[in-house]
Amino acid sequence: MAEEEVKVLFQFYSNVLDQETVETMWAVTIDKEKGLYKLDSIPFYAPSVAADDIIYAEFDEDQERLTYRYTVESSGNSTVQVVILDSATETNDIRSLFDALGCSSEKAHEGYFVIDVPFALNYTSVQNKLTELQESGILDYAEPCLSEKHSIS
Repeated sequence: MAEEEVKVLFQFYSNVLDQETVETMWAVTIDKEKGLYKLDSIPFYAPSVAADDIIYAEFDEDQERLTYRYTVESSGNSTVQVVILDSATETNDIRSLFDALGCSSEKAHEGYFVIDVPFALNYTSVQNKLTELQESGILDYAEPCLSEKHSIS
């Protein structure tokens, strides 16, 4: 039986946008009756969640859709948000540098993308590359969801 993918709504306060914000992400149904889903997207803006997290979501009458309530089990993955500051730099060129380090990424639009750092990966090489590109003025980044494992590296 194929895994059922569903859209889940996330509501949160965005410090970047300085307002209440919503974002929808794909998740794989683990147990619909228990409201358990595995996040199958890299969050563009939602803080404190990462790809592969097991979440609890329920149908929200006001929103008229499946809505995130809390994280049941963290995947140990980390999410990094990246803004390209140098207009001569192509977003996909930078994304490929992190792909080569073992990270996947999703581009929101030219100049902004998010990186999923898998639990098994040593974060040091990723952080070194981010810092190097930041210091050279190419990009800036934020770590809205840094796992315990990655925060000690």
